[in-house]
Amino acid sequence: MVTILVVGVIIVIVVLLLSVITTSKAYTYKHTVDPLESNPNIENAEETQKKEE
Repeated sequence: MVTILVVGVIIVIVVLLLSVITTSKAYTYKHTVDPLESNPNIENAEETQKKEE
């Protein structure tokens, strides 16, 4: 019974550590956004709106 409890606690600790490591790496990731001028979808949306009017 004790071995099952010990194995369960070890699994919980490993999962918790992996979650903390993954979350900290996600917060340090540098996100970038494309400028609006180089986005072809905006041009297509403007043309579609003009056609609908």
